[in-house]
Amino acid sequence: MTCAHIVNVALRKLPGVESVDVSLNKALVSLKLKSGNKVSIPQLWQLFREKGYTPKATKVLVRGEPANLQGRMQLKVSGTNDLIMLVADTDSGAAWSATTSKVGQTLIVQGIMIPGKDLKASVPLQVSQVK
Repeated sequence: MTCAHIVNVALRKLPGVESVDVSLNKALVSLKLKSGNKVSIPQLWQLFREKGYTPKATKVLVRGEPANLQGRMQLKVSGTNDLIMLVADTDSGAAWSATTSKVGQTLIVQGIMIPGKDLKASVPLQVSQVK
């Protein structure tokens, strides 16, 4: 069994996973989740660590409602109780403006999340695009 196969099988066992593509040569995993899934990015990072890999920057698309809570922008993830802190991507000022101007509206936010050493610590989503 290859390492790619082990990661592929582990990801497919998660509820809500639609498709998985693992390329160890590119050090890349592409994962498509079904609508209404409950999979979190920290949950995926933990799975990778358990399989012996160090998670890296993660490109995500998340549906939810931006909210300004205590002076900080956060995303209330649709269908969950999860809140993700939002920060501006330095190259995407227009996306940040669109996010802050649409508080309370359902959006799809695209960006990057970079794991720290402590997977339990909150990791912000760097907003690069809003749909």
